[in-house]
Amino acid sequence: MFKHLLVPVDGTELSERAAQSSLELARKLGARVTGFVAEPMPPLPTMSANVTAYQRETDAHQARTEEHAREVLHRFAAKAAEYGVPFDGKFQRNDSVDDAIVKAAAEFDCDLIVMVTHGRGAFGELLFGSHTKNVLSRCKTPLLVLH
Repeated sequence: MFKHLLVPVDGTELSERAAQSSLELARKLGARVTGFVAEPMPPLPTMSANVTAYQRETDAHQARTEEHAREVLHRFAAKAAEYGVPFDGKFQRNDSVDDAIVKAAAEFDCDLIVMVTHGRGAFGELLFGSHTKNVLSRCKTPLLVLH
């Protein structure tokens, strides 16, 4: 069956539930879990940007996003240890969360992606988009969607 689960998380309550459910599933399957955080790239400079100020902003952004990813993955790793599930945490900077998830599933040789959806409906998807729907439409790896 499934031996390696990719679980994209972002630190929200909803993604914490995905982490919990994926660990329960992994324990039952005897699978391992890779927690994955996709952080945004630094914003592009404006035409009037001061190079030194932009570099400071970029450095601060890099530090903030890396710290956030480490915190999220540290909590996930602690839960995995409680469940006795082998865990690896990865993070990547990418402007497209969907692309990052699809690429991570292939790169880390995962055979199942476990994601949560807000279930906003058609209007909510129009306003906010749907990472889950985009991953589902572009990925060859099976996707388990939790709601």
